[in-house]
Amino acid sequence: MNDIKKKSFYILVLSNFLFLIGASAQNTIVSGIITDSKDKSPLPYVTVLFKGSQLVTKTDASGKYTLSNAAAFSQIQVNYVGYKTQILPIRPNTTQTVNIKLQEESQSLNEVSISSAKRARYRNKDNPAVELIRKVIEHKPMNRLESDKAVEFQQYDWMQFSLSNLSEKFKNKKIFRKYQFLFDEQDSTAVGGKNILPVYLRERLSQNYYRKSPEKTKVIMLADKHVNFDDGLVDNNAIGTYFERMYADVDIYKNNIVFTNSQFLSPIADGAPAFYKFFITDTVKTHTPNLIELSFIPRNENGLLFEGRIYITMDGRYAVQDAFLKTGKGVNINFIRAMEVKLNFDKDTADKYHLSKSHLLVDFGIGKEGGRGFKGERTVIIKNYKSNVEHPDSLYSGESIVVAPDADKRSDQYWAENRLDTLAKDKLKIYGNIDTLGKMKSFKRLMDVASVLFIGYKKFGPIEVGPFYGFYGFNNLEGFRLRLGGRTTTDFSTRWYLAAYGAYGFRDEKFKYYGSAAYSLNNKSIYKFPQSFIRVSYQRDVDVPGDESKTVVPEDNIVSSFRRGVNNQFIYSQFYRAEYMQEYANHFSFNLGFKRWTQTPAGTLVYESYNSNNQLVRTDHITSAEFNLELRYAPHERFYQGKTFRERTIEKYPVFDLNISSGMKGAFGGQYEYQSFIGTIDKRFYLSQFGRSDVRLEGGYINGKVPFPLLDIHHANQSYSYQVYAYNLMNFQEFVSDHYVSLNVDHNFNGLIFNRIPLLRKLKLREYATFKGLMGGIRDENDPNLHPDLLQFPKNPDGVARTYSLGSKPYIEGSIGVGNIFKVLRFDIVKRFNYLNNPGVSEYGLRAKVQFEF
Repeated sequence: MNDIKKKSFYILVLSNFLFLIGASAQNTIVSGIITDSKDKSPLPYVTVLFKGSQLVTKTDASGKYTLSNAAAFSQIQVNYVGYKTQILPIRPNTTQTVNIKLQEESQSLNEVSISSAKRARYRNKDNPAVELIRKVIEHKPMNRLESDKAVEFQQYDWMQFSLSNLSEKFKNKKIFRKYQFLFDEQDSTAVGGKNILPVYLRERLSQNYYRKSPEKTKVIMLADKHVNFDDGLVDNNAIGTYFERMYADVDIYKNNIVFTNSQFLSPIADGAPAFYKFFITDTVKTHTPNLIELSFIPRNENGLLFEGRIYITMDGRYAVQDAFLKTGKGVNINFIRAMEVKLNFDKDTADKYHLSKSHLLVDFGIGKEGGRGFKGERTVIIKNYKSNVEHPDSLYSGESIVVAPDADKRSDQYWAENRLDTLAKDKLKIYGNIDTLGKMKSFKRLMDVASVLFIGYKKFGPIEVGPFYGFYGFNNLEGFRLRLGGRTTTDFSTRWYLAAYGAYGFRDEKFKYYGSAAYSLNNKSIYKFPQSFIRVSYQRDVDVPGDESKTVVPEDNIVSSFRRGVNNQFIYSQFYRAEYMQEYANHFSFNLGFKRWTQTPAGTLVYESYNSNNQLVRTDHITSAEFNLELRYAPHERFYQGKTFRERTIEKYPVFDLNISSGMKGAFGGQYEYQSFIGTIDKRFYLSQFGRSDVRLEGGYINGKVPFPLLDIHHANQSYSYQVYAYNLMNFQEFVSDHYVSLNVDHNFNGLIFNRIPLLRKLKLREYATFKGLMGGIRDENDPNLHPDLLQFPKNPDGVARTYSLGSKPYIEGSIGVGNIFKVLRFDIVKRFNYLNNPGVSEYGLRAKVQFEF
């Protein structure tokens, strides 16, 4: 009996085992990774199902999926908004790996509009697509990040810049024989072509916080890694700043999206129905909630508008689930042949959709699509998104961006463990490639030549000689002028910075020179933000009173040598200067200085006044000594930062500047006592599809009795180049004031008119309009007509005055211009509206300007 029981038990166990094996064998299990066929990036939240069933799964953030069932399915279906649906065969009743590459939907949106036009003329009224987009616009406030009381998330982003569309012939040129390790091969259909040469990569990881009331953002930069060229050849920070400027964050819920300093209108902007045509092109029922695919094209193909698709949730929120934006071929923007943006959104802890991933791809180039150029990419991944989590005020105190002490020193292991996305190995190899490249002598020679061509300086050890574009000049006083200068670099010292130049005029047979010594208080370059240094300098050179093109250290060049009208009044300036410059992280700065200035008239300019016997006597020179304080506040200011220069990037934030000077009589040789106040406000106004305006409001007041050379000599321009902040039809020294206010408006319509004119719009020209108004005058105490002991206003050889004070009416000039000619030229027709009876003035003038703009 026991034997029978044992046999029965063994038979039962064996039967169950065989049943389990059979059941397992009947299961159909499919797993794998789904990626984008172009950039090979993993695609999250892709829908995968057994065809003909309701058995559905989605890929995770790394693009991985697993789908299993006991039934014998033979096909899987893959759906993802914006990509072609794929139906793939599988082996039933088996476990298998199926990796899938999805291709982006190639639907032509222009074809949609054409076919629609054949059925009926497009209009917004009674258009269900327009009604839907208006629902999206209506619900924008509840779907934006700012609708929550507080938000926090981690963000990882990488950006890469590469030479693109390189032919095999180009790749195999003799000059690149040693650099083959730099090239990458990709799918030939991808943006950038088969061969690309990556030149820059940057990765960053940050923790981000936002609070609504009081509104405050805080970014803690946890890690920052980027390609490092030889620091003696290239300024790595400058490269990073420049590329970061190109790859802006994309917020589709804002009315305007800024790329390369141009504003593109969002397809869900408040006024979008007036600029876009919308079409309902699909309904996605495999997604929960269901989605409506809404396609759109610009009404004006040359405008700063997108074409593409957005996917709207049909759950009452009308939120954007995914978006695909790209620029059309006719868009009026320079050097960008194509631009694509992909946005993915996911639900947060409050079931509200937030951005989870964005991918920006830009094809830069001068020629047609497919020609050599540059490929730029940026991917942003957002994870651990939490809403309405309160934090103490101490978290938000201090600067809005804080960099962790070792952010740029994170190890490879740290990055491998903390990247929020998988970065392909072919991208990471650039770090080692650039290290190798920087050690190659041929590359160093190439960078040396590039420095001379683009910066104007040639490096010799710790010294740079230049600028070479200022080597030659010409004017009526000096005749032929030669100049040579140089400056030290950080290779010489990180504390001491020396600069000097020497010049010689062959007509006046005089030497001019400049020398300065600066000491850095923060052991950083005096050119880099935040500046903190003390500097002393001496300068003797030729100047033209009222010439806006002159700087503290004039950068002479051959272009400025050509002048209109009479140019025969000059001064020899002798300066002694000392200054203390201090900038702070919040972009407030002050410059406290001392200046002793001796002016000696030259050319036909003479300094004359009447003595007590009413006799006209000449003065050889005048000397002023003053202390000055400049206060400047430029919130959110950014620079194109070089090793020995920096240039402010013009953005929407205002810049405030106040300069206060106090002249001393009897001290340091000063002959006059006075106080001077000059304030300026600079602001760029973005007006969406109507372009942008650069506005400067300036005012000044001088208290005290001073001769005309120490009054405000209003900035004039007697060259043939157009100068934005000078009066282009005013003569040098034509107007002086001891109190004034001026308004300068330079508006770029960005093709608003030309883009609507057939044939002409293909040239992608841009329209400009400017207004310049100046009100001012001099008080009685500074009027030489009332006080003969003051220096008299200069006169021409015929005895007619050539310097005036403004009367009751303002000086006004304006211009209309055409820009983007051959992508680099701007021509303005300038009109002067009043004071036309002054000698040597013109009512109209034509001015040109070299202007590089996207």
